[in-house]
Amino acid sequence: MTSDPVIFQFILLFGAFFAGVVQGATGFGSGIVLNAFWLHILEPSAAISLNIVSCLFVSALPIYKLRKTLDFSKLKPFVIFGVLGIPTGLFILTLTDPTIFKTTVGFILVLFSIWKFRSKNIFINFKSSPSLDKLIGFISGILGGFAALGGILPTIWVNIQRLPKNTQRGTYEPFIFITSIAAVLSFYFAGFLNLDIFNYFIKVLPALIIGSLIGVKIYSFINEDLFKKVILGLIFLAGLVLLF
Repeated sequence: MTSDPVIFQFILLFGAFFAGVVQGATGFGSGIVLNAFWLHILEPSAAISLNIVSCLFVSALPIYKLRKTLDFSKLKPFVIFGVLGIPTGLFILTLTDPTIFKTTVGFILVLFSIWKFRSKNIFINFKSSPSLDKLIGFISGILGGFAALGGILPTIWVNIQRLPKNTQRGTYEPFIFITSIAAVLSFYFAGFLNLDIFNYFIKVLPALIIGSLIGVKIYSFINEDLFKKVILGLIFLAGLVLLF
């Protein structure tokens, strides 16, 4: 934790801006980026609480701006069970030392992203199992309530199916947005959201918005192949953040 207020403010605001750019450009990754920056300046409970609130707002703007472009046809089963998983994740957060869990998940994400980069021809059939979609949604809700990383599994799942980028983004980004609403409510009633979190959020909101608007502009210039590579890169980064 830094004691220098200038460095603190820089990390707080630059982390928010960069997360906004990443979220606007890909529809994914703001939680990863925010954890990478904010866990160095805030206590874990405060960083994750502020992350949850920020992810809600930073994912809303791109969804609205791209609402006529995105394909939401695969979203429903993920969202329903994701919302159910949020309280479970929050319950685990209140009882468990997250170090072993985060390290395990981080290791899996790093291995997955490296494997996927090296195995470009491996993919899953487009017609995935509805039951598996629901299970992934539920586990993702747990991850969202536990570590503000609920978007990772849906992102991986639609990525390895090689769906069009508008279908991928139309699945995982609204999932992140809707489960973030459930997470904010859960965190509020659990007493994690306080005046300090609100004050931090007011400070970072302009940076989140500006970064998000820039990212949305970038999205239209990203082709399918580059989009998939960027997503895999963010998954790799997520693993590294959890490991270190």
